Formats: sequence, C-alpha cells, structure tokens
Amino acid sequence: MLDRAGALLGPLTTLGLGGPARRLVVAYDEAEVVEAVRSADGPVLVLGGGSNVVIADAGFDGTVVRIASQGVRIRREDDGVLLEAAAGEDWAGLVDRCVTDRLAGVECLAGIPGLVGATPVQNVGAYGQDVSQTVVEVRAYDRRADEVVALTDCGFGYRWSRFKADPERWVVLAVSYRLAEDGLSMPIRYAELARALGVEVGQTVPLAEARDAVLALRRGKGMVLDAADPDSRSAGSFFTNPLLDAQQAADLRARLGDGPRPPEYPDGDGRVKVSAAWLIEHAGFRRGHFDGPVGISGKHTLALVNRGGAVTEDLLQVAREVRAGVRETFGVELVPEPVLVGVSL
Repeated sequence: MLDRAGALLGPLTTLGLGGPARRLVVAYDEAEVVEAVRSADGPVLVLGGGSNVVIADAGFDGTVVRIASQGVRIRREDDGVLLEAAAGEDWAGLVDRCVTDRLAGVECLAGIPGLVGATPVQNVGAYGQDVSQTVVEVRAYDRRADEVVALTDCGFGYRWSRFKADPERWVVLAVSYRLAEDGLSMPIRYAELARALGVEVGQTVPLAEARDAVLALRRGKGMVLDAADPDSRSAGSFFTNPLLDAQQAADLRARLGDGPRPPEYPDGDGRVKVSAAWLIEHAGFRRGHFDGPVGISGKHTLALVNRGGAVTEDLLQVAREVRAGVRETFGVELVPEPVLVGVSL
C-alpha cells in the first residue's frame, strides 16, 4: 500500500484537472482497499481511472483511495462463462481479452477508459450495450455495515445504479459478468455501428470486427485516450441524454413546432430519451466552440476538453453556459455525467 500526503489529483484524471488530496492511498488488493477505506480519518474519495470525475481546484480535504487491485477469474458453466474481475483491472484491456478469448457480451464497450470497478456504478454503456446486460454480481464493501457483501440486485438504470445512488456506502471490489462463449458478437443494436459494419440492426458479426468498428467510431469522436489527440483530454460525454416524461416530451415538441426535432428513443413508461448532442448543437454550441483553455471537442459535441493550461473552474464555466443555453432554447435541463467532487454546476 502506498500512502502519500498532498499528492495532486489532476494527473490521475483524464481531464488533467484537480488540486491536491490531503492524503492519497494506493491499494493493490481487496484487503488493502477495505482497510484503507475503513481506517480513513474523515471524508473518503474512491478513485479508479479518473475518466469520469471532475475534481475541484482546491482538491479533496480527506483520503483518496486509488484502486489498483488486479486479477481475473474465468469459470465455464452450463449457461455461459462467468468472468470475475478485480475492480482495479483496466476495462479496455479486459474487453480486448474477452474478444481474444471469444467471449461475447462486452465487445461494443471497447475503448471506454477507466477501471472495472466503475462499470456497475455508472452502468457503463455505448453502442447498444451496457453492463447491466452482463453483470450478475458485484462484490462490494458496505461501509455502513462494515462488511464485504455480494450483491445481485444493482438497481441499474440509464447511467445509474444503487452504487451511484449511495456512493458514501458502497466501494466496489470485484464484478462478475456472464458472457457467451461464441466467436460472434451479440446482435448489433445501434444503427451507427450497424452502418459502419455494413450489416442490418439485429445481425451478428465476428467479435473482433465489432470491437474494431467501435474503436474506429470512438477514435473519430476523440473518445479513445491518445496522448497525440488533444480532443481525448476529456471526461467523455459531459452530459447525459435527457430522459423526458410524456409531458416534458410533448412540451419540447410543441416548442419545436414544425422545425427539426432531436432523435428520440423510447425508454419505457411513456418516457423518451433525446439526444443531448443535438440539443447542444441546435442551441448554438458547435464542435470546437469556445475560445480559451476549455472548449467543446472538435470531434464530439458532448465532450468538453482541456486544451491545456485550464483549471476546473474554466471547465465549469463552459459547462454552465452550455446547460443554460439548452435550457433557454429548449426548456430541457442537462445533467452532468461525470462525478463532481467538491464542485457543482
């Protein structure tokens, strides 16, 4: 276990933003993670790959526990393959391993930065897949009960889970996924990906083809970490796609009249999900918008990028302006996707 005082947190995030931690502990196995969290004096922030977090310029006045646990176990069963991975495993690397081992179910989640432990917290998803489709168990430290538990009911929703709902209680230690042992992908559900593959929605393709097509699409949007691509210095999509109830959706359509409308996707119970990127663009914020150290990515409207020399407050000012512009134009409130630490919009 590594224990340091005053370590800067910005270099541990993909945005490169954030001040110092009063104390930083790097935990290399499950027992160290539990002990570091249990024994911490004062507030605790659990940090993985730093790809979905915005940390205040003042830093964090408490203990930051950085997860660095490793280990993958695979067990073949009658109804598929059970893969358990430690929370500190690199997610993109794990997806590559699954493709190599002919394990289907996460191939469309290739290239997503961060660690395994974050995937159930955020219900990570992309291109028609999310981890709620494959996660069967999460082993977590319950800080309230001071015990390690195995959870099968994770309360998954769109970019949501019981772990995100109560972050002060849960620390993810390991995640188990049920995968299909098959050289073919799961049915392709996302139209953009289907077009890139030259297939119809619902068809399957070899796993490596699906993974490679996803990576190509993500690189084209600056969504694969690359030191040579300044558009990848972001926290990914900064805003979630708004979920509107029936009345909110009707209000938006009335406001738009006969004009262009954003893409809509049914989400059950009369709700629809609308494209945040469309709303942002049609509110006047195009790719590359904003001068200064923080702006909208030149490749993807949903990503706010640190162009160099920024501080967290620069990022927040841009995010607030985008959110206010969408609210004024469409009456829709955008919700940030990253975890905000010590700051708010």
